[in-house]
Amino acid sequence: MHYLLNPWPWYVSGPLIALVMALLLYFGKTFGMSSNLRTMCSIAGAGKFIDFFKFNWKDQIWNLTVVLGSLIGGYIAVKFLSNDSVTNLNPTTVTELQSMGFKNPGTTLVPNEIFALDALASPKALMLLVVGGLLVGFGTRYAGGCTSGHAILGLSSLQKPSLIAVIGFFIGGLIMANFIFPLIF
Repeated sequence: MHYLLNPWPWYVSGPLIALVMALLLYFGKTFGMSSNLRTMCSIAGAGKFIDFFKFNWKDQIWNLTVVLGSLIGGYIAVKFLSNDSVTNLNPTTVTELQSMGFKNPGTTLVPNEIFALDALASPKALMLLVVGGLLVGFGTRYAGGCTSGHAILGLSSLQKPSLIAVIGFFIGGLIMANFIFPLIF
């Protein structure tokens, strides 16, 4: 049972991801979380107001199983497969995060200073979540998909736009982590 409490090794999870991608390609389906947001907005009636959401969402209903699977898988991972270990951060990173005001970097999966419910009481944190959410939403539409769609499906099907998008994601992540994040905190 102890084996189940550690992350799955690459030689198990990698081939499982490859199998899912091969099945999606075989059946002519695409994968990505951002397309599910469009489907949910269309189901909710957004197509009455915005042409982007006017499409036959019933053709994409299968893709909502990805959302359901993510929710169920996340619950199972946290409740049954988690070993509550701390994240092993580089001591320099810990020092830098502490200087930015993070009390216990690495002791939780995500920092409570940003992601705890009481953090929403802070106007700064609320503004960061709203602006960040809008930027992510715009970015996924502008790039033609999200990181999971481009990095997993796009690269596995050798799509040049996905390679360009993934390079952009990495460059954006490096800029955010090294330049913008320190300015915010």
